[in-house]
Amino acid sequence: MNPPRLSPFVRPAAAVAFGAIAAAGLLVAVHAAQPAKAPVDVLRDDSPVQRDRPEPASFAGVVKRVAPSVVKITSEMHARAAAMNGPDGGQPMDPLLRQFFGDQFGGRAPQMRSEPQSALGSGVIISPDGYIVTNNHVVDGADRLTVTMEDGREFTAHVVGRDPQTDLAVIRVDAKGLPAITFASSAKVDVGDRVLAVGNPFGIGETVTTGIVSAKSRRAGLGLAYEDFIQTDAAINPGNSGGALVDIDGRLVGINTAILTHSGGSQGVGLAVPADLVRHVVDSLVQHGKVVRGYLGVGVQDITPELADSFGLKNRAGALVADVQPNSPAARAGLASGDVITAIDGQPVDGASHLSLVVGESSPGAKLALDLLHNGRPEHLTVTAALKPGESAAGTTPAVAGDDQGVLNGVAVDDIDPAARQEINLPSRLQGAVITNVAPDSAAARAGLRAGDVILEIDRQPVTSAKDAVNLCASATSKKTLVKIWSHGSTVYVVVDESGSPS
Repeated sequence: MNPPRLSPFVRPAAAVAFGAIAAAGLLVAVHAAQPAKAPVDVLRDDSPVQRDRPEPASFAGVVKRVAPSVVKITSEMHARAAAMNGPDGGQPMDPLLRQFFGDQFGGRAPQMRSEPQSALGSGVIISPDGYIVTNNHVVDGADRLTVTMEDGREFTAHVVGRDPQTDLAVIRVDAKGLPAITFASSAKVDVGDRVLAVGNPFGIGETVTTGIVSAKSRRAGLGLAYEDFIQTDAAINPGNSGGALVDIDGRLVGINTAILTHSGGSQGVGLAVPADLVRHVVDSLVQHGKVVRGYLGVGVQDITPELADSFGLKNRAGALVADVQPNSPAARAGLASGDVITAIDGQPVDGASHLSLVVGESSPGAKLALDLLHNGRPEHLTVTAALKPGESAAGTTPAVAGDDQGVLNGVAVDDIDPAARQEINLPSRLQGAVITNVAPDSAAARAGLRAGDVILEIDRQPVTSAKDAVNLCASATSKKTLVKIWSHGSTVYVVVDESGSPS
């Protein structure tokens, strides 16, 4: 018998799980077109760090400035009644939990355990009025979020928006005068710069580790659509997710997200989402509740030495266009398969992932100037970015039905577009409204509803869109609502009882 092959794997620097394994609950809400909110007024200092000064003997002063801006996030997931479907009557186990608990339950949560499950992560305060940035995998699926400040104060938080494509999320607490961190420009960070990681590993309390920037623009194969990580050898462990990576001036250069490891613990390869990307995602999530990205309609790839030789290129700079979608912005501008995009808006393109990031950070309608090689000849084109097919327009944010007009107060839902259907693996035969957020103290939360579930029926009436869900909630005559939902491959009925809810 061959010995097992020891291979590195990517693990989120994730929440440390406590308590019994249990299936998480659900929630309801509806999206309606609303004006965009004002962006977060974050503190910024884009000057590069001074690299010619001697390194101090202690970083205590930096830690004292940064530590109050880093918080502990406790996410709680409640048990739910046994599913109607599924071969063993249990709910599929979250992949994150499987990493910590293994497959002793066959990848499914045990049916008879009903204790709530909680997990720990970290977050960074980015504004005095309560906005906090963390990782999506820290808050995804949580029914209740509790934020603990460095001074011991605790607040219940709600999710402002999540972006699974970068593994970032923004949450907010009802507080003023909080110690917000200052953002640096991650574009001005260099390999070799000293950095400090601040977070709550293993739930033992706020911890500081130090190292250097080991690499930039690292793609680690986490399965995210946009990966442009800062790599560091500062020790990052489970529970550090969402914490701060700062420079020696105490400015945020990244959000700690994942580790590459054989053992599950830190082995000196930590990954952080760079601060410039964090700022872009935060602004979009706060203003629109989602990140709306530009789209060109091209498939690009890195240029290998063999490709450079085959296409007669002098070097491997740029991104090779492998495919152009018909009737896309790229096709209308004249881009063709085999072209090499060397610069965008005057900035050199450092590979396919870099190009995707720059385009993704643009807004639909933005004009992008491309320098390229077409059949070996330099050309210049202007492409107008469009909204990616399957995505809804910017400016739609959750409208929480929390004013006691109707039922399912505190729940937000959205229509199911193709991208969402693929993300949650919803069968094509099912129609409904996907839950995007639930107020932690609502009757819906107590009933077990959670974000990511799909509402199929309300009081035995079919739901095919978010509008259907809103209308059925508004016209309900009873405060007890029978809701049929789909969640993680199973269909269940849930009764949401708001008869005792405060008015």
